[in-house]
Amino acid sequence: MGELEVHDVDAGRWGDLARLFEARGGPKHCWCSVWRDWRGAPGTTDRERKRATLEGQVRTGVPVGLIGYVEGEPAAWCSVAPRESFRELGGVADEAGEVWSLVCFFVPRKRRGAGLARQLLEAAVARAREAGAGTLEAYPVDPDSPSYRFMGFRPMFLARGFEERGTAGSRRYVMRLDLQGGR
Repeated sequence: MGELEVHDVDAGRWGDLARLFEARGGPKHCWCSVWRDWRGAPGTTDRERKRATLEGQVRTGVPVGLIGYVEGEPAAWCSVAPRESFRELGGVADEAGEVWSLVCFFVPRKRRGAGLARQLLEAAVARAREAGAGTLEAYPVDPDSPSYRFMGFRPMFLARGFEERGTAGSRRYVMRLDLQGGR
């Protein structure tokens, strides 16, 4: 399938992200808004407000995540940004340094099973570290979870060296990776 080429989502890549989200099976219903404050812009549908909120953040330079390309085509998404850019996630109290949160993955069904989520996870670790974060926090679930599957699966994070720090709700694990001392 080829190596994943990963970039920050910025104004120049917004069209690619929109195309990925609006494609068959894409997250066009949520626009990665479960953990973002999207309520506003009266007179529009929820879907339109969610899209407008994410687009507004992108166009004003707010970090929202990473987009991955395979052979030049948008192929995967990961929401990773400073934790304060999200609503309450149920994480643990800050220890030292800035905390970034990884809250969502999207890989189209036809591309699943090729390791794209793992490649995005590596890119997210690198991006948070590059931005000066001391910790990357994630909220994955077990592979058999009936919900929140978009947040990733616990075994992938354990394999990458994340440590469990508790739970958020009944299904999500709070997992952290020290970006200053770890690999």
